This record gives sequence, structure tokens and C-alpha cells, in this order.
Amino acid sequence: MSRAPPREGPSPTGVAVSPEVEAALASGGAVVALESTIICHGMPYPKNLQTAMEVEAIVRENGAVPATIAILNGVPHVGLNSEQLKNLAISGSQFQKTARRDIAQVVASGSNGATTVSATMFFAHKVGIPIFVTGGIGGVHRYGEKTMDISSDLTELGKTPVAVISAGVKSILDIARTLEHLETQGVTVAAYRTNEFPAFFTETSGCKVPCRVDSPEECAKIIYANQNMHLGSGILIAVPVPKQHAASGKVIESAIQQSLKEAEYSPSSLLSFLFLYVCACTCSWVNMYVYEQYNVNLIICTLFLSDKRIIGNAITPFILDRVKVLTGGSSLEANIALVKNNALTGAKIAVALSDLRKRVTNSKLILTSL
Repeated sequence: MSRAPPREGPSPTGVAVSPEVEAALASGGAVVALESTIICHGMPYPKNLQTAMEVEAIVRENGAVPATIAILNGVPHVGLNSEQLKNLAISGSQFQKTARRDIAQVVASGSNGATTVSATMFFAHKVGIPIFVTGGIGGVHRYGEKTMDISSDLTELGKTPVAVISAGVKSILDIARTLEHLETQGVTVAAYRTNEFPAFFTETSGCKVPCRVDSPEECAKIIYANQNMHLGSGILIAVPVPKQHAASGKVIESAIQQSLKEAEYSPSSLLSFLFLYVCACTCSWVNMYVYEQYNVNLIICTLFLSDKRIIGNAITPFILDRVKVLTGGSSLEANIALVKNNALTGAKIAVALSDLRKRVTNSKLILTSL
């Protein structure tokens, strides 16, 4: 009996799966989910389009099918064609940044949404894609124990059985508390060919990981065991930035620390500084105090940047934009390099998982026939 051709429109689940992705899933092939927020909100045009196409090409060259996920006119799409990718890249921030909490609103209003880690995981699992590649995940923000500013990425990892391949979390976050929260959520955390959790732009963070994996096959076994045991939680596989970009990573890290300080100055602290700064013009001991207690150049810069403290989901975009300026754009190149490296690793893991599943299926068929 011949198989029905792949659907072109939304499936009964309300998700439009591309023919290429649907055919790969039906045959047990390797598929890698990709987010769209990095295209719309992470890079300028045309660099974002070029990167998206190169990442998809890397996935294909290594034996897997890429499935970029986005919401187009209220319809979730898994797997985009070249025209849809171009539309994403050109539209940029006109596409709403869409986490799990935003999905219903974006779909109901017929809007366009660029999926974050949590939304991409949700749709990947919904259609049966077990592996998702991204740049870095969100986490517990600094002072998160007071603000409760914790990314929904962590909650999603705790309840959605998808393996996320990333370069860890950015050092703008509280990495130690992020790992503690992942443990609370029951998420398996593994570092790829290292014993230390990477910090996105840099190879190390000072935080050890409970699990080290050294090959795509080893990763595949963990993913398969997680699915076979129906644990219901995700897996985070952290891949260090390529060594050739580690040196620039240290420069970027320095810029991140400066940007964090800029974001932390509140209106009250700025007013205090201005008062002391005026006093410093007439009193030498106050002058000494100002320069000991404050980074004067930094605060003057901050006065021109913002008239209020940067808080909530505005922190990450603010800091990444500042880092890009402070590093002369080298942070963007490092970001692209690590995303490509993650795509390479993720594709190899997807192929290894596909091969493992087929071997297990064949073994069961042989045993059944005996």
C-alpha cells in the first residue's frame, strides 16, 4: 500500500510541518529543531539570514534535516522554506518574541512569532523532534533569589523531553543558581568533552557538571534512555565555544562585566553620584571618595544610556547590544561561530540517535521472528 504524501498545511495538532521534516520523521531519520528568535532578535539583516542558511546547511551536511520553528500568521510552522526564512530575517523585531506563555496569544491573534527556547522545545516535542540546537539558554538572573527573574527555558527543560544542545548560559546570568534550578527541575546536565559547564563566550565558568559526554553516540544513549524511561524532563548538553574563539571570548567577558555594571545603576544611585561629583569640584576629600567608590567614566556613560534601571526581560537585549558596541562587533562573530559549532554537534547527535533507534527496532524485530 502506498504512503500518503506529506501534508502541506497544518496537521490535526495545529502545526504546519514541512514535507521535508515530515518525511524524515516518518522514516525515523535525524531531525534537528532550530529556534527563530536568534534570527529576528539576535542579529541584524542580512547577517541573520546568512547565518540561518549556513546553520541549516551544516545540519544537512552532517546527515540531519533542519527544522526551523516560527509562528507565521498565527500558524506554528516546523521547517521553513527559503522564502519564509528570508521573511523572518527581513522582518526582524516585527516578529513577536514568543516564549511558551505567549503561544496562545500569538496564535489566537493571527500574529507572527519568533520562538524562544521554551516555545521551540514545546513545538519540537509536539511533532516528535527529540533534539534542538540553540546558541545559549536563559537562566536565573543575577539577584534572582530576590527578583525571582528566572527564564522559562529552565521550567520547559523540566517538563519537556527534548535534548537541548547549547553553549551553556551567558555569564550575564547567575550560572551556579541556574545549575541548582536545573537540578531541582530534574534536568540531566552534561558537558561535551569537558568537566566544566561552559559560559557561552568562554569555555569555563568555574562550575562543575555532574555528567561528561565525549561522543555523539554517548549523548544518543542518554537521550534514548531518558525517552525509554519516560522521565518527562529534558536534557541539556553544553558544548564549549570552539578554542579558536576562546581568546576573543575573554575580551567579550570583560565587556559583559562592564555592561552588567551599567545596567545595575538605579536613578537613586545616579543622583547620589551627581551630588558627590558636584561636591568633588570644591572639596578634595570628597573628590577622593568619588573616585574610590565609583567608576566615574562608567557612570557618566550610563547617564547618557538610560534614565532608569534596566530590569526584567530588557536586561539581556540591553547587555548584548552594549557588548556588541564595546567589542567592535567581535561578540556577534563569536556568537555565530558557537551556534554553527552547536549545529554541527547537534546534527551528529541526531544521526547517532536515529541509528540507535533503528538498531533497537531491528533487534526487536529479529527477536520477535524467532
